[in-house]
Amino acid sequence: MERELFDKPLKIDTRPLWLILIDRSARYQVFAGLIIVCAILFRLTPPEGLSAAGYHALILFGATIFLWISGLLPIAVTALLSMALLPLLGIMEAKKTYALFGNEAVFFIIGAFILAAAMTGTGLSARLARAMLARFGKTPRSLALTVFLLSAILSFCMSEHAVAAMMFPVVAEIGTSLGLERGRSRYAKLLFMAIAWGCIIGGIATFLGGARAPLAVGMLREASGLDYTFFEWTVAAIMIVAPLLVIGFLLLILFFPPDIAGVDEGLRFLNRKRLETGKMGYGEMTVAAVMVVTIACWMALGKEIGLANIAILAMVALFVFRVVSWQTIEEYVNWGIILMYGGSIALATALEKTGAALWIVERGLGAFSPSPLMVIAVISLVSILLTECISHAAVVAILMPIGMSLAKSLGMDLRVMTLAIALPAGLAYCLPMGTPATAIAYASGYLRGKDIIIPGALVMAISWLLFMAAAIFIWPLIGLNI
Repeated sequence: MERELFDKPLKIDTRPLWLILIDRSARYQVFAGLIIVCAILFRLTPPEGLSAAGYHALILFGATIFLWISGLLPIAVTALLSMALLPLLGIMEAKKTYALFGNEAVFFIIGAFILAAAMTGTGLSARLARAMLARFGKTPRSLALTVFLLSAILSFCMSEHAVAAMMFPVVAEIGTSLGLERGRSRYAKLLFMAIAWGCIIGGIATFLGGARAPLAVGMLREASGLDYTFFEWTVAAIMIVAPLLVIGFLLLILFFPPDIAGVDEGLRFLNRKRLETGKMGYGEMTVAAVMVVTIACWMALGKEIGLANIAILAMVALFVFRVVSWQTIEEYVNWGIILMYGGSIALATALEKTGAALWIVERGLGAFSPSPLMVIAVISLVSILLTECISHAAVVAILMPIGMSLAKSLGMDLRVMTLAIALPAGLAYCLPMGTPATAIAYASGYLRGKDIIIPGALVMAISWLLFMAAAIFIWPLIGLNI
């Protein structure tokens, strides 16, 4: 990822003062209204079968969802606010609440983010991208396929939004060198959509493509003591990822057939950039070696040593070999997301421990007795639709407490329920707000809204069907029974 991509200029609101005041007044009114509604609800008697702590946890949960969806507060601030209110409202003791921030999943995410920051900060990931594109992108279709597969493969071991941000300037330069016209060139649309879909599909394959999986597994561990190894998760997810990579690229070619004859100018640009960067330096080679060893240890020793312990040891190795500085890490790591995970795990645990999540499930199942397959179908569909509107991690934080209690009440495998929530939560294709990868591709100026929404709706439906097929026919073969 190019460092200048993160140099964000100070944003100054240039609107007239009266418009600014009206906008802020409306926000204050919404906040005041939310506080009043919550205060009234707190004064009411808890429903039958629900403890006072559980009732208060539900109110706090609803207020948190409202703030996440509305965007009135940053998602990390909202999560921390809910965490602070848990002991203040008597829902859970302060010692237990803040101890949950030390969940293994949080520290795994910190280590994974720092490893990804080292790859981008040293230029290793950008070098890999240029080398692969120059080596395999000899024709328009092969170049687009290479962009697609490279985005997916990099998302196996880096956060998908980091991959999209790294690939964006490379593909943008290719588009400029080829003289692709904004808003008209089908090939430009193909290249940028290849980034978005590659990152989205590849991002669910491992624990490293996004923090949804570690967050969900952390909640699973807190609720039941069950766990997933790095290898087990990847095996379950790859059953969906592999066919999606084939189907996804075929759909991209169908919607955006290349309208240029050759890509010679683009290849010359890539080769020129490769010459400018020279040979791999000490930092890049060291980071590459550390990443290979770390992923191998996650797969072979993750259960014995612990994923978080391996991630932290790998992070320490980067500093021991002096290939990164703390200033670089601070620049590339999204600390707000990490704070959000700690708060979300605490809130989800409160819902589970107070019985609030179980109470919701019992009320929801009161009118009918759904089969486990129907439950998996519905909750995965809700997850994939909800993630078009709010953060992937927020979807996991909202659905996991309810899903865990629902699975327990029906005698389902809690590990399957975790997959049913976390995997679809990463498959948002239709709206720029759904995932940073789509937003970055849309920001190129080559795409219009319908270019994203129509193909996205189709591939989202196919993704859900593939998920259900894997859950019914493939997962039982590896011991994951609905």
